Amino acid sequence: VVAKGQNVSVNGVAVPQGHPYLHKGLGVTWPGEWVAVASNLGVRVAWDRHLAVTVTVEPELRGGTWGLCGTYTDEPADDFLLPDGDIAAFAAAFGNAWKVP
Repeated sequence: VVAKGQNVSVNGVAVPQGHPYLHKGLGVTWPGEWVAVASNLGVRVAWDRHLAVTVTVEPELRGGTWGLCGTYTDEPADDFLLPDGDIAAFAAAFGNAWKVP
């Protein structure tokens, strides 16, 4: 899923604003001014189409996530876990370590 400005696409195909999309366990909806993407894996990402992003993870995934969403363990000590297993000292280093090309 790619979202840029007011445009959202799934696998290169545009999803018209305001029209729900559901295919193979992936759903795109338009709650108010937001766009929300939910998967049958238990993860939901909502974006205000400007700056704000929220990520919601189902309780069944507790302790089973990593990356920018964290480890979902309620342990602040592992919040900045890097891909190599080390802990970043700064938020910027943490975010930069998870960038993809």
